[in-house]
Amino acid sequence: MPRRPRVTLPNVPLHIIQRGNNRQACFIADEDYCFYLDWLKEYASKAGCMVHAYVLMTNHVHLLLSSATGDGVGVLMKALGQRYVQYVNRTYRRSGTLWEGRFRSCLTQEESYLLACQRYIELNPVRAGMVAHPAEYRWSSYRINAQGEESGLVTPHPLYLALGTDEVGRQVAYRELFRHELELGVVDAIRQATNGNFALGDVRFGEQIAQALGRRVLPGKSGRPRKSPVPESGALF
Repeated sequence: MPRRPRVTLPNVPLHIIQRGNNRQACFIADEDYCFYLDWLKEYASKAGCMVHAYVLMTNHVHLLLSSATGDGVGVLMKALGQRYVQYVNRTYRRSGTLWEGRFRSCLTQEESYLLACQRYIELNPVRAGMVAHPAEYRWSSYRINAQGEESGLVTPHPLYLALGTDEVGRQVAYRELFRHELELGVVDAIRQATNGNFALGDVRFGEQIAQALGRRVLPGKSGRPRKSPVPESGALF
């Protein structure tokens, strides 16, 4: 089955997952994480992209981005991926691919899913059993969004800014969102949309995106597998 065309639009947030090939580790030493984040900042700026949330896990990456152009995210991920693979191969004396093919992504409806997607991303280390609270994990945007840690990488989305009238108020409100786990249905929706390269949102959002792109962007009904690709097995932390 041919791959579905990537669904992207200017200024519509995009949730991205990029995994290591065969689930192999992509980050080994602290320096690896630091270099990746430095280059993410550099290439995001060059490509006209804004990073709203991120988490770097041992063998995969989650990003929530917005781009001023339709191809900005692709430009960013290509440059970042090539630079990081070159670094890893040189540093660890290896060769060949590091990433598992193309990154996976889904356009995200701002009003319904953006903050939920940020929570999904920043809660990854908790779901993976690596930490008890997202603040304990160093390689995510949680400390920036929830605790005001300085960062030249993260650009707050307008919906995040609307959480309060000042930085302290927004951080308090954002931390409150993490007092409860994400509903299982929301987690499943994020995973299905990202795995299948669908739009993440309600029917109206899907119709708007489909009209803009000229093709279907929501999963088909059950019983029609050709129009509703089944996600790969295994949890997407």
